[in-house]
Amino acid sequence: QVQLVESGGGLVQVGGSLRLSCAASGFTFSSYAMAWYRQAPGKQRGLVARMGRGGSTNYADSVKGRFTISRDNAKNTVYLQMNSLKPEDTAVYYCSAIRAGASDYWGQGTQVTVSS
Repeated sequence: QVQLVESGGGLVQVGGSLRLSCAASGFTFSSYAMAWYRQAPGKQRGLVARMGRGGSTNYADSVKGRFTISRDNAKNTVYLQMNSLKPEDTAVYYCSAIRAGASDYWGQGTQVTVSS
């Protein structure tokens, strides 16, 4: 059974940091690119950061220089380090496993709230 379980969300003040984790199981983690998406109330879900199987990364312009995606294939886990958080980073954050350019699997999401 495929599972992606996010953790690490919560309430943080402006300028603070959070580290999200996504533990994967039920599929060959190293064979997939992994990504973090987010969805704020009333907005569409959008890509935050993506890491390919070989470690290449790309980020949404709004988070470049503040967020860092990483993965540990030995632990089947992908991380999102979020620094210098802003109120506009408030959203539900989802991790996704991507293969052939499409998201095959999704986690249930974790809420991040940045208070000003």
